[in-house]
Amino acid sequence: MKFSVPYVVMLFVAASCSYAQQVMEYPPTRTEQVTEVRFGVAIDDPYRWLEGDVRQSVEVAEWVTLQSSFTNRYLENLAGRDRIRERLRQLWNFERVVPPEKFGEQYFLLKNDGLQNQSVLYRQDRLDSIPQVLIDPNTWSEDGTVSLRGLHFSKTGKYCVFGRSEKGSDWVTLQVIDTTTGNIISREINWVKFGKIAWLPDETGFFYNRFPEVPEEERFQGANLNQKIYFRSLVNGNPDTQSEDQLVLEVPHEPSWLLEPEVTSDGRYLLVTIVVGTDNRYALKCKNLDRPNAEFIDLVTGFENEYTFIGSNGSDLLFLSDFQAPKRGILSISLNEPSRENWRYVVPECEETLQSVNWVGNTLIALYLKDARSLVKQYGVNGELIREINLPGAGTATGFKGQREHLETFYSFASFNRPPQIFRLDVSTGISELFLSPKIAFTPDDFEVKQVFYTSKDGTQIPMFLCYRKDLDLTKGHPTILRGYGGFANVQSPRFFPDRLQWMEMGGVYAVANIRGGGEYGDAWHKAGTKLQKQNVFDDFIAAAEWLIVNQVTSSNQLAISGSSNGGLLVAACMNQRPELFRACLPEVGVMDMLRFHKFTSGRYWVDDYGDTEFNEAEFRAAYAYSPYHNLVSGTEYPATLATTADTDDRVVPCHSFKYIARLQAVQGGKAPVLIRIETSAGHGAASPTSKLIDKAADMWAFLVQHLDFDPTIPTESFGNEK
Repeated sequence: MKFSVPYVVMLFVAASCSYAQQVMEYPPTRTEQVTEVRFGVAIDDPYRWLEGDVRQSVEVAEWVTLQSSFTNRYLENLAGRDRIRERLRQLWNFERVVPPEKFGEQYFLLKNDGLQNQSVLYRQDRLDSIPQVLIDPNTWSEDGTVSLRGLHFSKTGKYCVFGRSEKGSDWVTLQVIDTTTGNIISREINWVKFGKIAWLPDETGFFYNRFPEVPEEERFQGANLNQKIYFRSLVNGNPDTQSEDQLVLEVPHEPSWLLEPEVTSDGRYLLVTIVVGTDNRYALKCKNLDRPNAEFIDLVTGFENEYTFIGSNGSDLLFLSDFQAPKRGILSISLNEPSRENWRYVVPECEETLQSVNWVGNTLIALYLKDARSLVKQYGVNGELIREINLPGAGTATGFKGQREHLETFYSFASFNRPPQIFRLDVSTGISELFLSPKIAFTPDDFEVKQVFYTSKDGTQIPMFLCYRKDLDLTKGHPTILRGYGGFANVQSPRFFPDRLQWMEMGGVYAVANIRGGGEYGDAWHKAGTKLQKQNVFDDFIAAAEWLIVNQVTSSNQLAISGSSNGGLLVAACMNQRPELFRACLPEVGVMDMLRFHKFTSGRYWVDDYGDTEFNEAEFRAAYAYSPYHNLVSGTEYPATLATTADTDDRVVPCHSFKYIARLQAVQGGKAPVLIRIETSAGHGAASPTSKLIDKAADMWAFLVQHLDFDPTIPTESFGNEK
C-alpha cells in the first residue's frame, strides 16, 4: 500500500520500569465495615468512604493525589507516549465547524480552527461575508476549562441566550447577548442544568427551567430536585436578580420531574414536556398565552410514549412520537380535538428508525437510521414524500435545522475515516452542495470502513463496524479495540474521532458493536438491553469479541475493550464476566455501583435502563448480578486496566470509578496493572478542552501499545497543517 507521507515502524520497547514483570504495590486504600441488607442479601461496601466529594473530604483528596501520582509515574515511563501525542496534535489540527444555522437574515456557526481548546461562535450577514467573532470562550480561562454550553437564538437572531460551564460541570450559567452589538443585556441566570429555553416570537422574553439553589457542599453530588419554569422579560429592564423572574410552573408534589418549555411558532401556546427518566416517555401540559389567567391543561398524561415537539400550524401540533409506532412517526394532535381518538399520523412509522425531524422551508426533513447509518427523507407538511436526500455515502448526517420560511439548511456528514464536511441543502430542489471541507493530516481513502453482522448468544443478529488501514489483512490478527455503549437508546453511528483514526493509522483495528440497549432499531432494540434484560448487552458485546477472535481479526492477547459512561459499565461488567477474553480494558467515566447510582445528581433518572434497585427485588437481583463493583473476585487474573474519570464529573460522579479501582487493586490476582487516571478541572466529557482530549488519548494508546504486543506505525512527518 502506498501512503501519502513517509511512514516508519516505531518499535516501542517495553517500559524500562518493571511494572509489567512483577505484582504492583498500589497506594494503600483503607477499608471499613459497611454492610447493607437489601431483599435479604448482605452487601459489603468497604470503600463507601470514597463516595465523599473530593472538594469536601481531605481523606478522599489525599487518596486521589496518591493514585494520580502512582498512575502518572507509570504512564510517564511508557515508551512512545510523546510521539503518539505529537501525532495526535497533527491529526486534531483541522477546522471543525458545526452546521451553520440561519435566524432571520443572520447566519451563526461554531468553529474551531484546530487546536483551540473551545469552539468560537461567529456571525455573518451573508454566507460570502467574513465571519465575525461573537463569543470566544477561549478568553474565559487560560486552560480552556470554561466552556460555551448551549445556544438559544431568538426568532430573528437579534438575541441569544448562551451558557457558561466551568470545569466540565453540567451546571450552566445563562446570559443574554445582543448579537448585533455583542453586548450582554441581561443579568445572569444560575442553577441551570439540563436547561431548555423557549423564546417568544416577538423577542420580548423567554421561558427557561432551573433548579433551586443548592448548598455548595451538595453542588456536585447532591440529587437534583424540584426543577421549575420561569419567564425572563427583556422589556421591563434588566432585573437586579433572577428572583424577579416570573415563576410559571412548579410541581412540588413531584420533585423528580423535569419540566421543558416550548412555545408554538405563533406565540399562542406554551407547551411543557414533563420528563421522568431517561426513556423518551413524556407527559405534556399546555397553556394559552393569549389568556393571561389561563391555567395549564393536561394534553398527554401517563408517561407511556415519546412526544417530541416539531412545530405548530395554528392549533395543530406536530410531534415525533412512538405512540403505537415503536420506530416512530410524525404525529398530529389538534388542540381543538385533543382526545386520543382524534390523533393521526401525518408520516406513519416505516421500516427505518426515525431519529429527528426539522420543519424547514415549509417541509419536514426527517432523519432516519438504517442499520446504524443515516437516511434522510423530505416530506410535505401534509405527509406526502417529496424525495429522499442523497447523502455522500454511508455515514452519519446531523443538522438540518432552520426556520419554516427559509429555503436552505445545512448539515454535517462524517464517517469513521472521514472528518465532518458541511453541506448546504436547497430545500426546494433537494440538491446538496459542499460548503466546507477541512484540510486534514491524512488521506481518508487509505482506510476501510465496513459493516458485518454477527450472532449473539440468543441468536440475535448484531451489526458491527470494522475500521482499519486498507493494507491490513484482517485474517492475520491485529491489535484491536472493541468499543460499545448499549444503553439509553444511544446510537453508535459512524462518527469521526482523531484519536481513533490514529489507532487505525498505527495499524490497529477499531471495531464498534451496535449492541442492544441502543436505539439502532427502535424501542424494542432498546428495551431488550434494559432492566431484567441488561445481560443481553454484555452477551452481545462478548459475542462481538468472540467473532473477532474466531475470524482471526485479532486474538485475546491483542484485544482491548473501551467505552464511556454506560459504556464504562459495559467494559467493566464484561471484564468481570470474561477476564480471560481481553488483554486490556479502558472503562471511561463508568457507572460501577449499580446499587447506589440513584443517590447522586441525576442518577435517579437512570432507573429506566438499570431498574429500581432499592425497591424492586427482581430489578435489584438483576443489577446486583452484573454490578462491576460488587462482582470482583479475589485472586482472579484481570486484564490490564486503565480507568478514567474526572474530579468535576457531576453526571457519573467519580466515586463510581474510585470504589471500583480500589477494590480491583485489592483483588487483582495477576501482574497486569489496574490504574485510575483522574482528570482535574474536568467533567463527564462534554466541552473538554482539546489539550485534555489529546493528553488523555495519548495516555490510553500508550497503555494499549504496552500491553497488546504492538509495534505501531507512525508517520515521520506531518502534512504541514500546523498553525
